Amino acid sequence: MSIYNPPSLQHLAMQNLLWNEASTISTLEYLPPHLFPPVFKEAFTGRHMQLLKAMVAAWPFSYLPVGALMETPNVELLQAVLGGVDILQAQKVRPRWKLRVLDLRNVNQDFLNVWASRKSWYYCSTEHESEKKDNEMRPDVKVVTDLSLRCHLKEHQTCLLQWAQQRKDSVQLSCVKMEICDFPAEIIKEFLDIFPPEELHLTTNSVLPLLHHIASHLGHMTKLRKCHLSHIFVHGYCDVNAWSVTEDVCAIQFLSQLFKLTSVEHFSMDTFYFFSDVMQLLFSSLKTPLESLSITDSLGPVNLNLLSQCQGLCQLRHLSLSNSMFSLSGDIHLRVLLENTAHTLQTLELVNCRMRDSELRVLLPALSQCSQLITVNFYDNNFSIAALKKLVQGMACLSNLTGEFYPAPLECYDPLGYVLVEEFAQVCLELQDIFFAKRQPKKIAFATRICPKCRRRCVYNMETRLCQCWQ
Repeated sequence: MSIYNPPSLQHLAMQNLLWNEASTISTLEYLPPHLFPPVFKEAFTGRHMQLLKAMVAAWPFSYLPVGALMETPNVELLQAVLGGVDILQAQKVRPRWKLRVLDLRNVNQDFLNVWASRKSWYYCSTEHESEKKDNEMRPDVKVVTDLSLRCHLKEHQTCLLQWAQQRKDSVQLSCVKMEICDFPAEIIKEFLDIFPPEELHLTTNSVLPLLHHIASHLGHMTKLRKCHLSHIFVHGYCDVNAWSVTEDVCAIQFLSQLFKLTSVEHFSMDTFYFFSDVMQLLFSSLKTPLESLSITDSLGPVNLNLLSQCQGLCQLRHLSLSNSMFSLSGDIHLRVLLENTAHTLQTLELVNCRMRDSELRVLLPALSQCSQLITVNFYDNNFSIAALKKLVQGMACLSNLTGEFYPAPLECYDPLGYVLVEEFAQVCLELQDIFFAKRQPKKIAFATRICPKCRRRCVYNMETRLCQCWQ
């Protein structure tokens, strides 16, 4: 026999509210606050547009994460939600409860779970303020979004842009993360005018027009904290005194204006190629100290001499130079950079930098001074057993380290590049003894270049003494 589970009273009540949409809209002010989230979700799923619009205007909490419900962008739903903001803004007298933030981001959270904590249930209902004070000091609603501008403008993005252009003086508009990839520069200009981002990801092959348009709008990006440049190539000799506008001049203009912003804390470049003149102007224009710097997959030598002389890098907490090769005498300049950041550096990634024993010997004195290091990663470098033991011994003196990742030494590979498992296991035991002799065991991992089973790099587990794919 099947077991009949009757619907709950709350579920029946919500269905009744949806069936009588017009009556529900007229009585929303009497709806208990705890019913707003489940009723709103049902209305959103069932596409009750008029009810959605009214519920946004009457929302009893300060925060509405509607983006958590909009996994696939829908223009009609977006118009209904934005229409609710219009109703709220048009009210002459501020309601007892008022929406403060409308979040359009598709964040990884369940809509109903947002209201589980008491902080999310806060609404301004403790005491009535005078209507005069409410009208004089009424804050604007803040609309928060992420923007991914790729190839062409999508329908829901057009809707949002047109709505924002008409209401930019009455609504606070905030873009947390903006991704730009080969997008028409003219439309980018319109978005940057209205949605200055806090985090900018830029990928383009059209260097000249795009960088030229963005550079002229950097002054509006006063809240920009993170900037990531990817797959940007600038060729030719850089002559900053040239009269004609070239790709090099556009790149210099963009990067120098970027680093003049006092809000930038995190900067990263991935798969890029700039000439040293451009890089020199880039780091010399840095006005405030960076918190993190990442230069990965560089197609040319990373000029560490420029980095070591930059005063804006002396307070770095996170440094990544992975998948890049250094210029001549790069190990010496990297040592200077590590010495300059020894009192603040917490994360260091030097993965696949083609480092050998000689470079490591130069870096060891500086590494031992980085007392704040929490995580280090030296995967895919060419170290011998003797050099690796010295490195591990030096790292063992740093008490804050909780994550350490080292390459398998060169002696643990056969002529075909396969790992000699027994030799590798023995080396790991010897390195483990070095750690235990100086401090309590931490999270330690050793990497191989090619695993004999899965033919890819695996992490060796110190407890099971097996590669990750064998477990």
